[in-house]
Amino acid sequence: DSAYMHITPGSAGNRQKFTFSCWIKKCSGGTEEIFIAATNTTNYTRIGFEAGDEIKIFEVASGSTAWEIQTQQKFRDFGAWYNIVVAFDTTQGTAANRIKLYVNGTRVPASSGFGDETYPDEDYETQVTNSVKHWIGISADGSNGPYDGYMAEVVLINDAQLTPTSFGEFNEDSPTIWQPINVSGLTFGTNGFYLDFEDSANLGNDANGGTDLTEVNLAATDQATDTPTNNFAVGNSINSRIAARY
Repeated sequence: DSAYMHITPGSAGNRQKFTFSCWIKKCSGGTEEIFIAATNTTNYTRIGFEAGDEIKIFEVASGSTAWEIQTQQKFRDFGAWYNIVVAFDTTQGTAANRIKLYVNGTRVPASSGFGDETYPDEDYETQVTNSVKHWIGISADGSNGPYDGYMAEVVLINDAQLTPTSFGEFNEDSPTIWQPINVSGLTFGTNGFYLDFEDSANLGNDANGGTDLTEVNLAATDQATDTPTNNFAVGNSINSRIAARY
């Protein structure tokens, strides 16, 4: 049903430095699916899956791609939760440090981890935290790239390029398992927000106390108990079998 949320900040924040974190569990693949997008009339910044199930982070300015990074790794596990952290700081002198992508606590390495890799210019200002419409779960025009799956712990931090330890930690008993931590003590900055989805009557509630996001095609029944700390077993369409009876 192309469910999504949106918000338009009243003024711009720090467009050079921000961190976006979300936990996602896919329900389908093979199409573009957007976690967050921010747009004005001709420019937009997007973070999400490409049609080949790679993670892609890019910006279009006046009809042309200004910069982009896209993983070589494909994300096709429908039974797992992924924590995706994108940490931006275009004031960094080293180009590869301007965008840092982490999946489940581990950084995707520059060069070897990306198929497409063009970084923004130093001091570049993205559309994220600008005074333009921000979308969660759909693309910048509000119609393409609908996300099909679960989301939990969606966080946007302005004014800081954080590491994944601000959002998760490795389980002390099972050190390969990355799990969420309490993020309520973080400083969210101008236009930052925190979606914990605890209130089924107001899924767009900003738990940080800011302006709530507007919900579209979302209902109380869309709240789920399948979470990063209570992962439900699901069927996997990739692991299918067909048999004929003789």
